[in-house]
Amino acid sequence: MSRVLVTGGAGMIGSAVVRRLVGDADFEVRVSDQRPAPGWMREACEVHTGNLLDPVEAGAATDGCTHVVHLAAIVGGIANFHRLPHTLLEVNTGLYNAVFRAALDRRVERLVYVSSSMVFERATEFPTTEEHLDSCQTPRSAYGFSKLAGEVYCRALHAEHELPFTICRPFNAYGPGELPDDEPGIAHAVPDLIRKVLAGQRPLQIFGSGEQTRTLTHVDDIAEGIVTAMAHPAGENEDFNISASEERTMAEIARIVWEACGEDPATFELEHLPPFEVDVQRRWPSVEKARRLLCWEARVDLREGIAATVEWLRQREPAARGV
Repeated sequence: MSRVLVTGGAGMIGSAVVRRLVGDADFEVRVSDQRPAPGWMREACEVHTGNLLDPVEAGAATDGCTHVVHLAAIVGGIANFHRLPHTLLEVNTGLYNAVFRAALDRRVERLVYVSSSMVFERATEFPTTEEHLDSCQTPRSAYGFSKLAGEVYCRALHAEHELPFTICRPFNAYGPGELPDDEPGIAHAVPDLIRKVLAGQRPLQIFGSGEQTRTLTHVDDIAEGIVTAMAHPAGENEDFNISASEERTMAEIARIVWEACGEDPATFELEHLPPFEVDVQRRWPSVEKARRLLCWEARVDLREGIAATVEWLRQREPAARGV
């Protein structure tokens, strides 16, 4: 039986990955996260709460594990990228140094690094293939650069030490598990938009023109893609875009959220706030490689996924319940 360490396992994507793993009898799961783990996770998994920036703690978390799925990072919405550029670099790089070294010292069977679509921040090819990374300019944002650095670490570990790796790049994750922040832009766009609609904001505020595109991918699809890539022989020493395939403008996404919240489509109106300095204008990946090598593709319908996310947030947001 494989024992899988999931770093950052109490986060939105991490929780979905853990839920997928514990539903499979082939895996034992250890979660490492300093955030509180929910009750179901404590019952189903071993939970490590040490600081993974400490090499000793990273080693303790990795001991006895055959696979490492590395999700621990400072993440969030676009405002975080601008507010915490040095912190992002310092923490994310520190985690690579400690966690990846622990994985190497213990010769795990597979290091799975969960990267980000932000490595393609300056993409010029659409839909964007994995191979485009070789000609894509380096990300401007500290976050994008930090995630790209993790990919370089993985390839370096394999080149020098033959450590097997898999790189997964989720695109625009949404779904149950992420609460909005009081400041717009700190959390990701979908929970931010849902909160504003349910709180009665009229017109609905978005950053920029609304013509920016995203490829929203439900967190359950992302979790399935990560676990599939980890376990599949064809995933070894490969990188994959883990994404849905439908490109949507932010204005279209805002309208879908509006209608999922039960609002009249005829009253939909946007107010355009100034964009952030780094605001990717187009994000649309190719998913052909994952289909071809892993026989994996996203399955959750966007409207159904957003509707379910609205209902999840209604149960947790006082403003959504009229409190």
